Amino acid sequence: MSTTARSRGDVASPPVRRTVEPAHRGRLVMSRHVVEKVASEAALEVVATSGRSRGLLGFGAKPDPNARPKVDADLSTHSTDLAIAIGISYPVSIRTATQQIRDHVTQRVEELTGVDVRRVDIDVTFLNAEFGDDTHSPETLR
Repeated sequence: MSTTARSRGDVASPPVRRTVEPAHRGRLVMSRHVVEKVASEAALEVVATSGRSRGLLGFGAKPDPNARPKVDADLSTHSTDLAIAIGISYPVSIRTATQQIRDHVTQRVEELTGVDVRRVDIDVTFLNAEFGDDTHSPETLR
């Protein structure tokens, strides 16, 4: 048996790994569509919000508590500005609801994408007076 052959009891040493600084590993390119979808889902997580179901060519769209709100993102290198078109269940304080949406969307987008949110514009496009369950009742929204 040669001196280079290993016996069964020898353990191979792990390969040496060199860590590369994050700035030198490469880059990540994120589409604005990803930020828009994350923001849309985050807005829907807030109680009393809804989007519109799509009609045919935009006609016949109606409020739908399960539809995601429409979000447009203006994405720059390290930050984004968001514009959200959303429906809010009635009766609620629109000012309070939009502030909750703004805070939640900002926190979730920054947490999930790593992109700083500079601004969130909210356009309340409709008020939904239908309450299908207890989560949208006037008592839980106050």
